[in-house]
Amino acid sequence: MNNRNLVLAMVLSSFLGGLIAIVGYSSLTPEKQIIQPASVKDNPVALTNYVFDSSDFVVPEGLNFVFAAKNATPSVVHIRTTYEAGVQSRSPFNDFFRDYFGDRYNRRGYGKSMGAGSGVIISEDGYIVTNNHVIDNAGEVEVVLSDNRSYQAKVVGADESTDLAVVKIDQTDLPVVRYGDSENINVGEWVLAIGNPYEFRSTVTAGIVSAKGRNINILGGGTSIESFIQTDAAVNPGNSGGALVNLNGELIGINTAIASPSGAFAGYSFAVPVTLVKKVVNDLVEYGEVQRALLNIRIGNVNAEIAEQFDLDVLNGVYVSEVIEGGAADLAGMREGDVIIGIDNKTVNNVAQLQESVAVNSPGDRITVKFIRDGEKRELEAVLRNANNTFEIVEARDEFEIEGATFTEIPENTKEELKIDGGVQISELRAGKWRDIRMKEGFIITRIDNEEIENLKDLKDYFRSPRRDGILIEGIYPDGSKAHYGLGL
Repeated sequence: MNNRNLVLAMVLSSFLGGLIAIVGYSSLTPEKQIIQPASVKDNPVALTNYVFDSSDFVVPEGLNFVFAAKNATPSVVHIRTTYEAGVQSRSPFNDFFRDYFGDRYNRRGYGKSMGAGSGVIISEDGYIVTNNHVIDNAGEVEVVLSDNRSYQAKVVGADESTDLAVVKIDQTDLPVVRYGDSENINVGEWVLAIGNPYEFRSTVTAGIVSAKGRNINILGGGTSIESFIQTDAAVNPGNSGGALVNLNGELIGINTAIASPSGAFAGYSFAVPVTLVKKVVNDLVEYGEVQRALLNIRIGNVNAEIAEQFDLDVLNGVYVSEVIEGGAADLAGMREGDVIIGIDNKTVNNVAQLQESVAVNSPGDRITVKFIRDGEKRELEAVLRNANNTFEIVEARDEFEIEGATFTEIPENTKEELKIDGGVQISELRAGKWRDIRMKEGFIITRIDNEEIENLKDLKDYFRSPRRDGILIEGIYPDGSKAHYGLGL
């Protein structure tokens, strides 16, 4: 497959193999879907010679977008990000942009690389929602308002599962977007996409809602939650994190991705629905971490093939293939083979709708699950739990990622056991230079080039300062064995 033409090709799956709210797909009948941002050609701007006499034209009632554009545009901001040498975003769009922008995007080695996107002001005191892939691992985040005022922003929190993040600037009396209702918006309704494509500031495009509850499998990973609003409003690089609004100028979604076989906008864009946005934003602002609610079941979409395989009497809904022992669904009495058709007052036709219906809740919330068992419609009440199978608040974890390695602080008891003053621990290793030198997860870095590394701040400061082509890393494993590694940069 040509990486330049079919970047980020995604496979939609008919069967989910994860813990709901939810946890990943395993496919019985896969269908290929190409999901990606759009490419930028050397000259993306072209003139047209179409002539239209508008002197007698009257805008049909209900199709005037001026009110919505005026109401919403002031609350949409331009976000510029700076990445230090060697620090990379873990965005699913990362490879795509490097292919199409070349050295202009995420340049490695010495010096800085730049990124750009959009965001939406959600509070007068400076909280702004955007996409996680817009700010992921950025060294600096700059927010430019629609009136050209510019501020440095700090990242409040981010959620990879929904590709949402919150940043904050130190300012008050800001224009705020009003939340709309994404649950009751209908397919065919007009919407506007507002953002900064190709750095064309405050660009407004129009389209209709093409579909709801789309799972496009772009986020990947077992815990991703995708129930996108699909529209045909033009969305391009730079629109990510921008607003999707209704004709009242109310926010109904955050623009996140497009589907295209060539990299050019092809009429398919996707936005995170505002019901999910509100839940994630509120949690990130209050706790710094999303308090995710789970049913703890493995599931798959019901279709004709699944219905025949499992002798079902329905063609819509979500098939429960496994109930995790001790989880919320198990304690409520759900069984393998049940078909979920509703949550509270919402109809559930597929996995994406179930994901959204569960994810807008918090651990400890009670929900009514409507399902079919042995051909009969039934209901039960489930008390949702978190990933730890408790109702307790999950604290935010400070971490730092570079070149495929994720670092976290080490607890005090570990310092005492190993008799060290400080350090940072590798909590996750993916393909990259750190794994190539045979370093293993759990390794605690205590020194780099004879400089003490006591915490994440020391590590961040080191990698954000000028350095040589190679470094010497010293540290210790949890079993007490010491090691040192040479790493080329």
